[in-house]
Amino acid sequence: MDISAVPQQGRGFRPLPFWAGIVLVGLPVLLAIIAPMISPLSPVRQSLRLALAAPDLAAPFGYDHLGRSLMARLGEALRLSLTVAAVSALSAAAIGLALGATASRKGGMTDRLLTLLADSVMAIPGLLIVLMVGVIVPNKPLAFWLGLTLVLWVEFFRLARAASRPIFASPAVQASGLLGFGKAYVFRRHVWPELAPVMLTSTAFGMATCIMTIAALGFVSAGVRPPTPELGQMMVELMPYWREAPWALLQPVAAIFSLILGLNLIAGSRA
Repeated sequence: MDISAVPQQGRGFRPLPFWAGIVLVGLPVLLAIIAPMISPLSPVRQSLRLALAAPDLAAPFGYDHLGRSLMARLGEALRLSLTVAAVSALSAAAIGLALGATASRKGGMTDRLLTLLADSVMAIPGLLIVLMVGVIVPNKPLAFWLGLTLVLWVEFFRLARAASRPIFASPAVQASGLLGFGKAYVFRRHVWPELAPVMLTSTAFGMATCIMTIAALGFVSAGVRPPTPELGQMMVELMPYWREAPWALLQPVAAIFSLILGLNLIAGSRA
């Protein structure tokens, strides 16, 4: 029997935590997509006679303290958090990868300047950067995107710079340069295949960081303004009513927990 074939068969196997993470992330994503179809009510429409009312056909998750549909608000909040988190993490990954590969390939003064820039950004607390951008940019989703991208690109830069250095020094890349192949070919053929696993793992971690940061800003009333729904803001609004309607407060808490745990399980299983 040729045992060399055994590892080949298991290469596509994913561990149980990976699939658990897919389920934990998939459920909130599915809710964000189907919530408008199931609950046609507006997430900002108030009806005080329905305050803290139990679930019904129009609002399967019940109503908040102002009589607004919790399913509609939760779906809207999830769409905001997921969209901003995905766009911010991917933007930071693209910037960090480009700058990290450039610093590693060029070296010298370029490497030192880019590393100094990254170290300078790391010296400032990430939450403070997002708050400062929020003061300058009035549009909160745009401010979240800019601020989170400014915070996250440093980690991608450091990873790309460290991981691509031995790749650019490898005989395959050196031979490609001598044969006249361009930078795009070298990156596509040699650099990206080696960096992709670690960059994708870091992107999942980055999305979890974004979701937590957006919720934390909403929790301290520094995020999006009411009545726009946001997960951290929903927690603050519903906390005084946890005795009367604990199921209402549990919904944004469970959504944040599910997303962050799921993304970390996915990222950890890929590491």
